[in-house]
Amino acid sequence: MRVIYFKNNKKHTISSSNADVTISESRDGNRTTVKLIANTDVVLDEADVVYPCHINYKDLYFLNGYQSWTDTKEYKLATQLRDIRKSPHIISHMFAMSAYGDSHFYNYSIRKSHGYDVFYSKGQHEKFIYNLNYKTAYLIIELIKDRSSIHLISDVQNLEVKKGQEVTLLDYCYYDNFEKGLYAFWDAFPIRNVKKVLGYTSWYNYYQNINEEIILRDLDAIDSRFDVFQIDDGYETFVGDWLDVDHNKFPNGLKPIIDKIHSRGFKAGLWLAPFAAETKSRLFNEHPDWIRKDKKGKPIKAGGNWSGFYALDLEKPEVIEYIKKCLTNYMDMGVDFFKLDFLYAAALPTYKGKTRCQVQDEAYQLLRETLKNKVILGCGANIINSYEHFDYLRIGPDVSLEFDDVFYMRMFHRERISTKVTLQNTIYRSFMNNHLFGNDPDVFLLRDDNIKLSKAQREALGKLNALFGSLLFTSDNIATYDEEKKKTFDEVLNIFYNAHNRRYVTKGNLIHITYELYGQKKELTYNIQKGVFVNG
Repeated sequence: MRVIYFKNNKKHTISSSNADVTISESRDGNRTTVKLIANTDVVLDEADVVYPCHINYKDLYFLNGYQSWTDTKEYKLATQLRDIRKSPHIISHMFAMSAYGDSHFYNYSIRKSHGYDVFYSKGQHEKFIYNLNYKTAYLIIELIKDRSSIHLISDVQNLEVKKGQEVTLLDYCYYDNFEKGLYAFWDAFPIRNVKKVLGYTSWYNYYQNINEEIILRDLDAIDSRFDVFQIDDGYETFVGDWLDVDHNKFPNGLKPIIDKIHSRGFKAGLWLAPFAAETKSRLFNEHPDWIRKDKKGKPIKAGGNWSGFYALDLEKPEVIEYIKKCLTNYMDMGVDFFKLDFLYAAALPTYKGKTRCQVQDEAYQLLRETLKNKVILGCGANIINSYEHFDYLRIGPDVSLEFDDVFYMRMFHRERISTKVTLQNTIYRSFMNNHLFGNDPDVFLLRDDNIKLSKAQREALGKLNALFGSLLFTSDNIATYDEEKKKTFDEVLNIFYNAHNRRYVTKGNLIHITYELYGQKKELTYNIQKGVFVNG
């Protein structure tokens, strides 16, 4: 056991209680809890524990990514995690690529692999570990390859503990058996029985190039099988100016469209990125004090999308009121389903006295309290914080219109747009579905126009999303479907609503999937590298 803290700006590293802090550890079966009582004011930096671990390069390891877009899969330890710091600095800096993931605060190394809050291994040496301290600190799980050890690191950095105050440093479960650990995880996060939802979203066909005519045309195209019709990015003038609807695109505003969505019997959905503002927005230019600054007084860039965008300062009461006002405006307008995006931006800044996990949890709680019982789909969000706050969570990056996006993006950050990556995440994060939240595997697309996915890849995308997700969305204008596409669409829906007892086994580049449909056992074998089924 090791605890690192600061007292009067002086760093201390200890392995047991001393005059400054009292540390206690308790065990209950497979659960370990470590608490700290401050005997004087301290600021925590890190707490960790080390276990010996048989490193087997033939075993499969699951190390959960930092946020919902981060590439996550079962892999062998010979695979290296992509480190954005090895990309050309001028490009990564220009587009703020490090902002999307964890490389701005975690030191990547070829000696170790790491993940967050949930870990398991399959093979000769099974393990399953998960974090129960999810309101206070992320649990960073490191496999140190050359030392055959596993480090459980509690990210308590920046947490102020006043004299007499008690905090939980670590609270985790550690199993030496995958099946026992998985079932214990499911018991710790009980079944939520989230509703399966079929929906339409405008993004993956038109992106920001939407207008009233397109939206109403595609609304007329969907049928009574759909539950949600969602308007995505492109209705606002600029990201951050959520109350400024682009009247060149939507001359009558959004209210008549929302009313028509309701008249058709659908729930109305809307996209926002509540913690971000792009450089062209009025918010960014008229309220520079609303943007969070770093220690040098520079605005904290959250990414390169749009004209570049920045993190809002969540310590400003006026920022909190603005976020509430924007969300309430659309809630009052009748929006039922909120897709809230780029949520990792809340914890890009550091906030005095709080951990990253606490900042993120409070930000997500703000969204839930404001939107009350409305449905929330989180996107680009830290996974463990999404539990209890969001109904659904995107569990992979955006689907791309070609299987693995353009070649140069494959060299950069782990949160890149990729159909290949999101399908991996869809399968390997499926054990979270209906426990932490309902999994959103992103859209399936069957259309032929403006898309480079092959017919076989589109079919695999639809069926895998249906098998392993709780949301099933498309951006197609389904009125254009021919008889073959209608048949495939029906097959996808049948799997979505009626498949049970899904299982999968990874063997190299192949994933063997079994499930039951109307009492019959079905089998599929998916090729990860090619994005197609090789049987079924």
